[in-house]
Amino acid sequence: MTSELARPRKVILRRCADLDPSLIRGIVRECIEELGEQPHGRTLVKPNVVTANRKYIHHSYTHPSFMEGLVEELKQHTPAENITIGESSGFGVPPGLFLSEAGYFELGRKLGVRVSDFNQEACETVELCKGVAHKSMKVARSLHGADYKVWAPKLKYHICCTITNALKLNIGILLHEERMLYHDDRLNEKIVDLLEVGYPDLVATDAIYIGHGYESAPQGFHLGLIMVANDPIASDAVASAVLGYEPEETEHLKIASERGYGSISLDEIAIKGDYPLGELREKTKDITSEYQDIHEVDTPLRFYCGNAPERDAFCYGGCLAAVKGCLGTIDKRRPGSVRNAKPGAIVTGVYDGDVIHPGQPVMLLGECTRVTGRLEAGTVKRIPGCPIGTARTLLTLPRTFGMPSPASDVRDALRFARFYARDLWKGLAPRRS
Repeated sequence: MTSELARPRKVILRRCADLDPSLIRGIVRECIEELGEQPHGRTLVKPNVVTANRKYIHHSYTHPSFMEGLVEELKQHTPAENITIGESSGFGVPPGLFLSEAGYFELGRKLGVRVSDFNQEACETVELCKGVAHKSMKVARSLHGADYKVWAPKLKYHICCTITNALKLNIGILLHEERMLYHDDRLNEKIVDLLEVGYPDLVATDAIYIGHGYESAPQGFHLGLIMVANDPIASDAVASAVLGYEPEETEHLKIASERGYGSISLDEIAIKGDYPLGELREKTKDITSEYQDIHEVDTPLRFYCGNAPERDAFCYGGCLAAVKGCLGTIDKRRPGSVRNAKPGAIVTGVYDGDVIHPGQPVMLLGECTRVTGRLEAGTVKRIPGCPIGTARTLLTLPRTFGMPSPASDVRDALRFARFYARDLWKGLAPRRS
């Protein structure tokens, strides 16, 4: 890590209005030259493909055209057979499903490079020296054995962590069996733990269209930007500023700096390129991302958000995140559904107070959730689990409050079943470790 932190930290902001692979490749080439980078050897390219749906989720993932331009340039530095595009997509989803929906397998065949879901690789267990939540983690072989790492995030606002760019992208290096560990009130600490393994040599951010609302089923906003950096901390500091925040407002970024990963002061980062930061901030200043604060969502539902009982800390990244995600997905698939929901209440964590909703449904999400005061409702339902399951939430919550469930889409259900069956069949042979 010493060598990475010793080099001058630079972030290049370049205009790019179109998703044209040849244009993107040219910009990436110029940025690599300006940064003095030399991609080499076994190269892992990590995009953001946490979700994708060909019908209604289009701005959650690093666009294949962006990836095409990036990889075509990397092929000038190392042979195609040395390049792997790797990702571990959303928890509870069969491996490969979202990579397929985003068009990545077709892209891999076109480019002649390997596309891998980390959950289907052999792995190594790595001990973490700096870990606060994670003391160790299982690492896919393509990441563990990489000589050069390129992170290619999609710039988005985030419902729990302010922004998602290079650091938050590391959640996608975790295998599903460890993905949701400490994904609660410790989420920001968890993100920084993963830097020890997921520290990229180069960050190339797809910000041609950015996402706002719920980041896994976002609304798109054309920003026309490509960001290329030689340091993930510097990249996220500038990304925070682009989206209208001071770097210190991005909690995991502040923690990373405190742990010795580098300053987040913009004055200590060389910001170059043809797209001034002030102009970018002016373009994003009026964007609202309402799912960052659940109480700002336009809905008759009421939310009672409590703490994790063991640590008595606000549990922003656990069941509350699942509620935001469920409602955000419903709203993206059927706009207006959340605004027209049946009145009622949702409780997460240990809520210290009363929840009074006579004649209305009240849902308690999660194993630890309870109301310390008076609870009055027409019906009380609980979704157990820690973490709560995605499928159960997407079925039970919308049905309780009179909203259409994304899980009822026949096409999506069939594809889910197909990939699940394929994964089950492949799983008959144990993963080598």
